Amino acid sequence: MTGSLAIVGLGPGEARYLTPAAQAALDAASDLVGYGPYLDRIPARAGQTKHASDNRVEIDRARHALELAAAGKSVAVVSGGDPGVFAMAAAVFEALEAGEPGWRKLAITVEPGITAMLAAAAAAGAPLGGDFCAISLSDNLKPWEVVTARLEAVLRADFVVSLYNPISKARPWQLGKALELALSIRAPETPVIFARAIGRADEALRILSLAEALEAAGTADMATLVMIGASGTRLIARQGRAPLVYTPRSVTKSPCATSQGRT
Repeated sequence: MTGSLAIVGLGPGEARYLTPAAQAALDAASDLVGYGPYLDRIPARAGQTKHASDNRVEIDRARHALELAAAGKSVAVVSGGDPGVFAMAAAVFEALEAGEPGWRKLAITVEPGITAMLAAAAAAGAPLGGDFCAISLSDNLKPWEVVTARLEAVLRADFVVSLYNPISKARPWQLGKALELALSIRAPETPVIFARAIGRADEALRILSLAEALEAAGTADMATLVMIGASGTRLIARQGRAPLVYTPRSVTKSPCATSQGRT
């Protein structure tokens, strides 16, 4: 097969967050495949064709990309953030495993991007300084009981928890339920970050207590990344500026102590 397929992460928003490797993959592509709003972020170029689709047809989109590559095209499948985090890389490999045997001969690469969790953490300080995890609150591909079981487990294990896909028009209640569960396990003053559209012109960052976050759950949307701090996550107050949020590297030493001999 002469075609190729690159699965590319566009990062959280502005072009400055796009890695050089991802940009090179976009430049080399004859065909771009992806969710329409993500494709709109890529400037049109002569000789390059865009194939836009809706946000709930990931497997169909992946098959289309594989078919184009099998026909000899240089294809780039695009995702916002990182393509391997709740995004198109897994969908492409699902389609590849179940699809035409010849597709496995294609040259397939994954170009990472800055995911929303990392962009939000950088904007807030260093909340991922200790152990952390990411959970999608969407129950489109897994039962809500699985979501809550996993969330309870990581809350009790004292991870910092990043919640992707926290709320939508079809499921406006789930973030509230997730935060209620968190409040039954974590202290009300636990720092929570609401990071909306980080890296875009309309970005907004709010630092709340867990109790305040529960009250504000209805103000989140699908562009919001919600991050629940661990028991050791701390705030550094700054006069006239938003506080910094960080999680110490050590769970046994006081702040300012070194961890494992490193600074």
